[in-house]
Amino acid sequence: MTKLEFSCLPTAIGSMPHTDPEEAYSLVMKYLPDIPAWPQLPRRSPKENMGIQFSEGFPGIVLNEDKMRIEPRADFETELTQIYFDVEQANFDKYAVSAEYAAGFHAFLSQTPKSDMVKGQVTGPITWGLMVTDKQGLGILYNENLAEAMAKFLRLKASWQENALTQISRHTIIFVDEPYLVSLRSVFTPVPEEKVTTLLEEVLQGIRGLKGLHCCGDTDWPVLLGTSIDILSIDAYNYASSFNCYPGEVNSFLERGSAIAWGIVPNNEEALSSETVSSLSDRLGEAIAPFTKNGISFKQILRQSLLTPSCGLASLSPEAARQALELVANLSHNLRSKYSV
Repeated sequence: MTKLEFSCLPTAIGSMPHTDPEEAYSLVMKYLPDIPAWPQLPRRSPKENMGIQFSEGFPGIVLNEDKMRIEPRADFETELTQIYFDVEQANFDKYAVSAEYAAGFHAFLSQTPKSDMVKGQVTGPITWGLMVTDKQGLGILYNENLAEAMAKFLRLKASWQENALTQISRHTIIFVDEPYLVSLRSVFTPVPEEKVTTLLEEVLQGIRGLKGLHCCGDTDWPVLLGTSIDILSIDAYNYASSFNCYPGEVNSFLERGSAIAWGIVPNNEEALSSETVSSLSDRLGEAIAPFTKNGISFKQILRQSLLTPSCGLASLSPEAARQALELVANLSHNLRSKYSV
């Protein structure tokens, strides 16, 4: 079976602390030239936070600062039905994300030279479905009709983005970002496993190229590893120990040819200031070690790996974000040279 080998190339999760898209773009291209990721800029505008950024055009959506709710209009049902029709016909052109909602994306699209591979991202249905509420304040994830329509809507958003990125790159990776998948282990916001899989797969079906899934917390890893994704992105700096509890499932994932994006560079300024390439190399080695006991070599796992920060960098200062990208780039260079991957 052909294996997906990135050989520890670096990329990013998405968000940056800048308000100027040009500054963010320049940093991405400086440190992540092999697989640049377009920068999300939530400090620039609330419309660029990960939920609102992909809300543009959803029927009945109402924005109130950083909150989203659904207020059905007279033609609400007709508009929901149109989403289903557009999925069937692959009509994704009208599901664009405008520059008002994603200045970093449009700067990226207009300035990036022709590349071999680029990375994009879309908010996933579990996270989006818990962020958007109905009139009673309940996440639309718990409304069967709205949850299904919402997943199809995000599928069209992902398709539009991927199609736009093919203008500048032969190959694309679209990650579905799902921080709220930590709810799989929560008694306060329970999410049935079968619903998670169904909704995720709906969005993933809209991605023709490489499909990634990012979760920056502890979750039910076998559920994620069992989906149709090509790449699983984890916060390996903080949650490697929980991921290590599933060596069989992880090895099966790798053996089918998939890859892991190890979020090994912290996105916390205090932790970041105390880490070096050497210390993070050791930490990554400890995270990978449990998976080398069943026939997959350490070197092969490195081949089937990407390196990233542990999560988005929007919470950092611009200088700390630069340091994080520099560190992940230098760690990549170190490992690629040391292990000849």
